Amino acid sequence: MSMNSAESPVATTEKDTFRSLMREIFSGTDRDFTQGSIIAGLIILAVPMTFEMAMEGVFAIFDTFFVAKLGAEAVAVVGFTESVLALVYAVAVGLSIGATATVARRIGEKDHEEAARSAVHMIYLGLIVSVIMGLIGLIFAPDILRLLGAEEAVVTLGTPFMQIMFGTSLVIVFLFLLNAIFRGAGDAAIAMRVLIFANAINLVLDPLLIFGLLYFPEMGVTGAAVSTVIGRGAGVVYAAWALFFRDNGGRIEIRKRHWKLDLTLLWSLVRLSSVAVLQFLISTASWSGLVVILAAFGSVAMAGYQIGMRVIVFIILLAAGIANATATLVGQNLGAGQPERAERTVWIAGAINAVFLGFIGMFFVIFADPVVRIFTADPEILIHGKDCLRIIGYGYAFYGLGMVMESSFNGAGDTLTPTYLNLFIFWLFEIPLAYLLAHTFGWGPSGVFWAITVAFSVLAVVAAFLFRRGKWKTQTV
Repeated sequence: MSMNSAESPVATTEKDTFRSLMREIFSGTDRDFTQGSIIAGLIILAVPMTFEMAMEGVFAIFDTFFVAKLGAEAVAVVGFTESVLALVYAVAVGLSIGATATVARRIGEKDHEEAARSAVHMIYLGLIVSVIMGLIGLIFAPDILRLLGAEEAVVTLGTPFMQIMFGTSLVIVFLFLLNAIFRGAGDAAIAMRVLIFANAINLVLDPLLIFGLLYFPEMGVTGAAVSTVIGRGAGVVYAAWALFFRDNGGRIEIRKRHWKLDLTLLWSLVRLSSVAVLQFLISTASWSGLVVILAAFGSVAMAGYQIGMRVIVFIILLAAGIANATATLVGQNLGAGQPERAERTVWIAGAINAVFLGFIGMFFVIFADPVVRIFTADPEILIHGKDCLRIIGYGYAFYGLGMVMESSFNGAGDTLTPTYLNLFIFWLFEIPLAYLLAHTFGWGPSGVFWAITVAFSVLAVVAAFLFRRGKWKTQTV
């Protein structure tokens, strides 16, 4: 049976020229993503989402680059704090999943009023959880550092840094959440511009506040926290302006009438998002478990791990752009009653992502030394950083496939399946394996790195198997 051009994943129209695609990528689009070429839709959404995710990763890259000049203890401060902030990111990403899934589904149904109302109620949830997390960070920062096994010198140096970063959880949550609303509506270009704007401010302020250049105070590692919060805060203001006051071409526009509280809608979003939050809490808390295992090997091993992971996470965030684009397309196509088109989208995106990350992984295997030397010349830190980058690089192709698979479940509103996967694979498999390899078998920090590679590879295979069963197609949001 033949496919018509509207159904074909490779179909193109007169609009799909290189110039028109570039215009839609960077300026925004009014395209209906439930029709036409799947590949063109992926490109239009994935490219700005990739830039957006890259810009999110650049926050940590900038901080690590400048803070590395202050020594191993300062880098360890960033590492410990980021391992805890991963929990904040988990909540932010979980809320974002709820926002993207519901907004995308309503957009697919062509119900823009309900899309706006759903977005508003996600904002209500974001306010509540971010205030709670901020208070926890302000009060318990030193206790959290000690719990993670930080040396006392690192606790003293890192408490102000963690209080600022954790205490301002609101800017992290809303930077993710507001951009997720735009992504669900198919307006990925504005989300990209928000992150570019935020990072430009952070890049300028980082060296000024860390080293006390020009007329700015020398704040050391604390300056990295201040500049990051200011940059993210500026991005939130920009995103809020675009969502509440700008004419978004009819995709999603929040106006006064949408702010009326609907407890039924709020509760349905709480149920959806709470599972998504749990999903990412399980996943990201496992990184804290790995940090505790690594902490036994001292600040030098932690610093090497921190540098290696900054590079790894940055690249994974690039691939997350393709995964996020897939989630949007799955949600919108299910809303339009086209589950088979949604499934084709996932397999195409999964293949692209696996090839993309596979090539980058091989690059890191071969060129780990010069990459890590960008951040440090300390020979001991260099050894651990290279091992981290090289060993985890072997599993990059699997990461690419697994990310798309998990995002496809989330985009469909099936947040339970990835939650179970994360619980079993990261907590019941990865962490015990990391401890056994690092301590029982005497592999040291390398054992932790190998456990990460094996766990993510297993996750990709199991997720692909579950996706083929197709239960996600009947999920309601």
